Amino acid sequence: MADRRLNFVVLLVPLVALPLSAPCAVGQDPESAKKTRILFIGKEPDHPWGSHMYLHASKVLAHCAERSGNIETVVANRWPKDPAALRQVDTIVIYTSPAAEMMLDGPHRARFLKMMNQGVGLVTIHWASTVRKENFDRLGPTWMKILGGTWISNVGLSTGPSTLVQLRPDHPISRGWKNTPFRDEFYLDPKLGPDAVPLLQVTTRGQKVVVGWAYEREGGGRSFATTLGHFYDNFQRDDFRRILVNAILWTSHREVPAEGAPVDIDPDTLALPPKPNK
Repeated sequence: MADRRLNFVVLLVPLVALPLSAPCAVGQDPESAKKTRILFIGKEPDHPWGSHMYLHASKVLAHCAERSGNIETVVANRWPKDPAALRQVDTIVIYTSPAAEMMLDGPHRARFLKMMNQGVGLVTIHWASTVRKENFDRLGPTWMKILGGTWISNVGLSTGPSTLVQLRPDHPISRGWKNTPFRDEFYLDPKLGPDAVPLLQVTTRGQKVVVGWAYEREGGGRSFATTLGHFYDNFQRDDFRRILVNAILWTSHREVPAEGAPVDIDPDTLALPPKPNK
């Protein structure tokens, strides 16, 4: 008789515990529990120290992105060799030399295009937002279909101060920052497609230049490109990091907070690393 009572109790426990261990509460969106995965692609610096700090700036942005919660980041030196880094990616952030060539001329072209066609987001920073002049006819149409626009490298440069202006204050990427003085290397005469939405503008050499745009691709994918980001000290600015993290959230279909993404991080992480001795 004692054995029967024991068996009865054991059978009841899973029935009582089952609702408590269910994966989602009633009415809860299953997607709310899904981690957002962001892949950052950088490379070794190719300019004087303190500019084009691709990998270090990518790590800084990864730390900032994680502050928005439920975000997992991977920082890779060029296209990842580990296939696990490419699983369930929501957005790719590229800060490298011209990314049209890096993404479309390599052995990973087919995988990259598949991810774009599946709606994976894309953020490109500074030189990564470009295609080389000699390759524009060959790569430009595909690249612009993905990014919404491009700068043709190296057709027109201007370095100096300007005011960084919001062209669309109502856009989520514009949240949490205002028009601000900004010094950078500006890329002149960007080529934008008809569906690109200009978001950022400077004035240099007497002309107004678009330096950032958003684009919603066919199939639901989102892209953001900026030609800003030459000097590393701009990544040390809260407003510039906020623009980029807002863009990361927007391209991954995350809600951008009304006050903009949180971007405060440890000063040691934000500091320019010492120049290595060669």
